[in-house]
Amino acid sequence: MTLRINQTAPDFTAATTQGQISFHDWIGDSWAVLFSHPKNFTPVCTTELGAMAGLDEEFKKRNVKVIGISVDPVESHAQWKQDIKTATGFNVEYPLIGDKELKVAKLYDMLPDDAGDSSEGRTPADNATVRSVYVIGPDKKIKLILTYPMTTGRNFDEILRTIDSIQLTAKHQVATPANWKQGDDVIITAAVSNEDAVKRFGSFDTVLPYLRKTKQPQA
Repeated sequence: MTLRINQTAPDFTAATTQGQISFHDWIGDSWAVLFSHPKNFTPVCTTELGAMAGLDEEFKKRNVKVIGISVDPVESHAQWKQDIKTATGFNVEYPLIGDKELKVAKLYDMLPDDAGDSSEGRTPADNATVRSVYVIGPDKKIKLILTYPMTTGRNFDEILRTIDSIQLTAKHQVATPANWKQGDDVIITAAVSNEDAVKRFGSFDTVLPYLRKTKQPQA
């Protein structure tokens, strides 16, 4: 199964460090970030889980739930959480999915169907493609997919930035330009006429016939 933006995120039931969940039910009316790891006790991933824990309040402000997944049993996650605390100073309080049978990794197109059905004997290199981040909306649609190599730690500030953009553009007929951040000007979409743009946004600048900028709308 190949996943694309605007497809419904595959639902699943899985064991986590906070008990068994049904993914869509767990998301509820919130947004969600599902981020994956090739194996427990790997150095880059250890820093990433700690960094995500350190941004807990930022995600809560945006009504975003965070959930991690690692191609290992839930039982080994507890010890890993202790290592993450030692390495980064942060407690991992969001749930971590155990994917010892590789079911979720396959469901989310991170491993091929012929990868087997057990995490036993698999190295991080065997699971190198289990390095994706999925942002999922309350409608259970995939809004963003990012995949990183094993040697490059993820930038969670960038993930927060993209969530800000996705949530803003879901409410208003605008888009965000390159390197946009909160408070910067936004782009008026082509679906909005000049007349309607004045009514909606008050004023705008025409940079090119197809590129009109205005102040960021308030939520």
